[in-house]
Amino acid sequence: MMELSIAKIGLLLVIAAFVAMLARRFHFPYTVGLLIAGIGMAFFPFIPTIELTKELIFTALLPPLIFEAALFLPWKELKQVMPSTISIASIGLLFSAVVTGLGMFYLLDWPVYAAAVFGVLIAATDPVSVIATFKEAGVKGNLKILVESESLFNDGVAAVLFGLAITLTSSTQTISVVSIVMNMGYVIGGGLLAGIAVGIVGLFVLSKTTDHLIELTFTAIGAYGSFMLAEHFHCSGVLATLATGVMVGNLGHIKAISTRGNEAIENFWEFAAFIANSIIFLLIGVYEAKRFDLNLLMASVCAIVLVLLGRMVAIYPVAALFRNTRYHIPATYQHIMVWGGLRGALALALALGLPNDMVYRSQIITVTFVVVGFSILVQGITITPLLRRFGILKTNS
Repeated sequence: MMELSIAKIGLLLVIAAFVAMLARRFHFPYTVGLLIAGIGMAFFPFIPTIELTKELIFTALLPPLIFEAALFLPWKELKQVMPSTISIASIGLLFSAVVTGLGMFYLLDWPVYAAAVFGVLIAATDPVSVIATFKEAGVKGNLKILVESESLFNDGVAAVLFGLAITLTSSTQTISVVSIVMNMGYVIGGGLLAGIAVGIVGLFVLSKTTDHLIELTFTAIGAYGSFMLAEHFHCSGVLATLATGVMVGNLGHIKAISTRGNEAIENFWEFAAFIANSIIFLLIGVYEAKRFDLNLLMASVCAIVLVLLGRMVAIYPVAALFRNTRYHIPATYQHIMVWGGLRGALALALALGLPNDMVYRSQIITVTFVVVGFSILVQGITITPLLRRFGILKTNS
């Protein structure tokens, strides 16, 4: 693995800054610009690159992105969409994984274990891509809360199903439904408990100081600490950081954090998210260029169609369950959730973390990169015009 040096990070940030300037000047999505810049970087051998690994994504880049998003999730509004969000993030994600997996098995004749693993890892929408895209588009209100919270919550379910799929491929033992449910409860519940525990301790410590630098330091400790604590016990790090971020964002201003501290925290985490997003999308672009394989073009196109079909099955039937309730999701919101269900760093991290000796590992990683590339380039570019077409940006602005 290549060393993650300051010089390499500095070069990536210089490129990211220029891409951001061009994106604002010519009004195109920043994340799309980063991906294209990354693809271009792959063809210049004198430009040093950083190896994209599961560890880099999970331990360095994902926590600040999740924490920053959670800081701005208002609990009062989050409660209003919680039932529908959790249903889509659990039942809907399972539907999506089954549809994609069956399609890869029957249409492409992939081995059942490879199809199952791919179906699960690609089913979860990526919080990094979704949040970045919706923030750039200027989406606000219930739709923003609904889409962002669903992309954050479905990580827990995806982690359980992914672990189950890996276990089934490497073991001849039978796994019962009870053990699956218990494992899911442990991963999700454990992650939330870890995040809440870190949040409580963090808010208590924050209430003992008015120094904005110390307050900022402890939010950083909370963001990474909650993630690492949950992952240490094989629980969901994303849900842990989400819980801590929501607590700090909604309770921190109540005596725990000073006014100056709140301003510093918001500015710092917005900057941290910018850095993490820049590195992630540039590296995705670099590896998109390196992993593309014409021999897998048909499989990749088929996977894109199946992933979109799976997303439809995840949204429309589950949303129909809430049609006559207070948690009703408007049809236009459902369409946006289908097309705005972007894939990104989370799917890549899971794919890159597959066992090295797993058969079809290379094919799964390559097809995952193509699906992610399509998601960011095509869906990412067209989501804003679609929002305008439905009048959502106008009504939410």
